[in-house]
Amino acid sequence: MSKHPSHKSQTAKINRAIGQLEAVKRMIDEGEYCVDIMSQLRAARNAIKTVELGVLETHMEACLTASCCTPTAKGEKNERIREIMELLKKYE
Repeated sequence: MSKHPSHKSQTAKINRAIGQLEAVKRMIDEGEYCVDIMSQLRAARNAIKTVELGVLETHMEACLTASCCTPTAKGEKNERIREIMELLKKYE
């Protein structure tokens, strides 16, 4: 059994994003209107963001909580917080 939490609940959302990206590819191949393609790309981006936020929420609920509440994980809390901050900085 893995020490990491499961993200299986995100699978349907990932499949939705894949479907949206496949639609974008099809639209490009068929020469669809630019604004319609951009609209579909925005939908795919939002679907991916939803998955990302779900994974982050699970991480904070499981991994960060474990780091804060386990007496043997003395330095882990600060390391986990640093990891999250570094990840968020990459988005700017």
